[in-house]
Amino acid sequence: MVLPFLVLYLTRQLGFTAASAGLALGIYGFGSIIISPIAGRLCDVTGPLPIMRWSLIGTGILLFVFPLVRSYYGILTITFLWALISECFRPATLTLVASVVTAEQRKPAFALVRLAINLGMSIGPAVAGFLAAKSFGWIFLVDGATTIIAGIVLIAIPFAAVVDFATERDAHLGQHAVESPSVSGDRRMMVFLSAIFLTGVVFFQHEGPMSLFLVHDLGLSPAFYGGLFTINTLMIVFMEVPLNGATARWPHARALALGSLLFAVGSGAFAFATGPGIIIAGVVIWTFGEMMLFPQAAAYVAEIAPPAKRGAYMGAYSLAFNISFAVGPWAGTVVFARYGAKPLWLGVFAVGLVASLMMTQVASLPPAPEPAPA
Repeated sequence: MVLPFLVLYLTRQLGFTAASAGLALGIYGFGSIIISPIAGRLCDVTGPLPIMRWSLIGTGILLFVFPLVRSYYGILTITFLWALISECFRPATLTLVASVVTAEQRKPAFALVRLAINLGMSIGPAVAGFLAAKSFGWIFLVDGATTIIAGIVLIAIPFAAVVDFATERDAHLGQHAVESPSVSGDRRMMVFLSAIFLTGVVFFQHEGPMSLFLVHDLGLSPAFYGGLFTINTLMIVFMEVPLNGATARWPHARALALGSLLFAVGSGAFAFATGPGIIIAGVVIWTFGEMMLFPQAAAYVAEIAPPAKRGAYMGAYSLAFNISFAVGPWAGTVVFARYGAKPLWLGVFAVGLVASLMMTQVASLPPAPEPAPA
């Protein structure tokens, strides 16, 4: 609820400039980049569930404190701390899901997690908009309260996942922790991370130049831009879980490459748009790519990661995605401002095509050889 309204809160409520508010948002992104690999490695030490619990509790407490901070440097500091605490949750969640379901269940399981996220994202900003009309302070209070309640739920319910994770970790840690390749030493993982970064650059154009293109170049309304997210969310809610259940046994290379290709085609179609029709078609196409790629990507990382280092692999996956979020909207906006819409969307298509070609190879690469025992 808070993050989508952070810039609005800082400019309207606290009177900061748009540039200063944008820097605060950038500080959040910087914090998320730093914490992703650290949180992943912590999961391999403590298990993911404790990190998930205390990330939620800590985030909720911090959101209660946030409205009390008024100075600009205080805002930057608490925003950075907020990112460090809250973004621990993402790699821990991926690690937990990968640890408690079978290999055949992972793809639909990750799709189910994304369903929960999208349901929350369809409700949270709408409620936050209503609350902001009354007072921005209510956004922080309600978001903080719901986050703490979520943490209490995870604390109160005795998940069998804790026992399952500990058993698997203990069984493999002593034997494989030293011998297993690191993330940087796993060629499959490094090629995959490069491809997922490029795909993320394509995906996150909707956070930057897409709104400018629709409103300034095509003359469409901001309401139309918002309606595209409704189409995206409805497709995910009703189609992603059954789609991933039906394709659960697909080879990794096929699903990863097709998902990346659909991103490229859907975004590249915007280069030929003169009205809403092609825009809607493009969004539908890349939503199919989103539904296929992201659950498959998490399932692929879970499969190739050594059990004792699964958290580190999920942290690296989150890191690549966070970097693409930091780079993609900025780079796309620069290209749009300097060269215009058509070069932007054709360039985005080319980037997505390269990512798709890399994905066709990633699953066929051999695993990193394990060192021979001394």
